[in-house]
Amino acid sequence: MSWITTIPFAQATGKLRLLYARIAGPGNNVDNIMMAHSLRPHTMEGHMALYKNVLHHSGNTLPKWFLEVLGVWVSHLNGCEYCENHHFAGMKRLLKDDTRADAIRAAIAASDTEAIPLDQAQRAALRYADKLSRAPQDMIEADVQALRDAGFEDGEILEINQVVSYFAYANRTVLGLGCSTKGDIIGLSPGNSDDPNDWGHR
Repeated sequence: MSWITTIPFAQATGKLRLLYARIAGPGNNVDNIMMAHSLRPHTMEGHMALYKNVLHHSGNTLPKWFLEVLGVWVSHLNGCEYCENHHFAGMKRLLKDDTRADAIRAAIAASDTEAIPLDQAQRAALRYADKLSRAPQDMIEADVQALRDAGFEDGEILEINQVVSYFAYANRTVLGLGCSTKGDIIGLSPGNSDDPNDWGHR
């Protein structure tokens, strides 16, 4: 499942067992990206807290499905098929429009943001994500102003920024440790946005 040793649910004890119980999906399935943290459970705890609050929190105002689109886009830019596949499945489930979801995926695969069936503001967010992912050292204040001009409020710009930043971390966790989707249930995510402490994957 990864290039380093991992501890499966059945062999977990102590804090690791408690964390696994919090994030497990059906049949005690734990995604390999989380299992990769098993030798240092405190990093898993930090990862899940960040993930939950950035993508699955009721305090966000942008649609959750669109935050997932950003995650798929950034994962594509970073060459992380693991996160791209997981988060496309989650986005598709949230969007509840398979035809549109598939068109979004096809345009992302072609790296063609103008073909993505999104509105102009959402495309502006993808352009921001592209530059921040590819050339973070070149970001300037005008990049944020472009998002304002597209109609985003500053709190929403922060949401966009944090999704892009989270996926930079998650993609490098996966790619640097060789996580595969073998054994994963693709597309599960924390379903309860109202409780930041509910990490259960559904």
